[in-house]
Amino acid sequence: MKKLIIILLVLCSSSAIAAGGGIPLQSATIDLGNKASLQRGAKYFVNYCLSCHSAKQLRYSRMGEDLAISPELVELNLMFTGEKIFDGMTIAMRAKDAEKWFGVNPPDLSLTARSRGADWLYTYLKSFYIDESRPFGVNNALFPSVGMPHVLADLQGLQRAVYKDVESDDGTVRTVIDKLVIAEPGRMNEKEFDAAMNDLVNFMTYMGEPAKMERERLGGKVLFFIFIMLIIFYFLKKEYWKDIH
Repeated sequence: MKKLIIILLVLCSSSAIAAGGGIPLQSATIDLGNKASLQRGAKYFVNYCLSCHSAKQLRYSRMGEDLAISPELVELNLMFTGEKIFDGMTIAMRAKDAEKWFGVNPPDLSLTARSRGADWLYTYLKSFYIDESRPFGVNNALFPSVGMPHVLADLQGLQRAVYKDVESDDGTVRTVIDKLVIAEPGRMNEKEFDAAMNDLVNFMTYMGEPAKMERERLGGKVLFFIFIMLIIFYFLKKEYWKDIH
């Protein structure tokens, strides 16, 4: 048992380091009841992510219904490659072209928020920095050697990494990223960009489980119904057993 506990602790620590890329995760505020945030997040996803990354598990019609966007507005503002309203959110880019340009076919993002977590996504989107050694001139502090350009650079601007030396327990010194600072400003200031990325992550969290909002809405009604029925059953039980007790 002792050996098993040690192995589990080692595995958990390794997973945390791999997931975190050596920098702490920042917290995203997820509120699936905030339709305005979800609508803004859908706009950012379609304009900045959907050109390369699909979301095949989510249909445009379902998104419009859940986010209170009319089919006409969905077709006018969120559909640009000839899809139908009942289609999933696919991309026009061919897989072989994607592999040629990026070295890998960009993954479908339908379930990324569920597999990675909202905080991971939020931190990742904010952690691109200038690295001329990379093919696209940028790297990511959370996901080192990422094969993705900084598509949000016009909003955030470009960041540069500030490094520091950290001494390990064995006395060795390694250089790590201390913080990221803006080198070239974008169209948004830091507070505006943080809010925009929170909206995007909020939408991607919804995208990973669209039925969650409906399930939570029905859950309250079901619990209320069960509570009422418990009261009724209690008084029925008293009525049936009053002669015995």
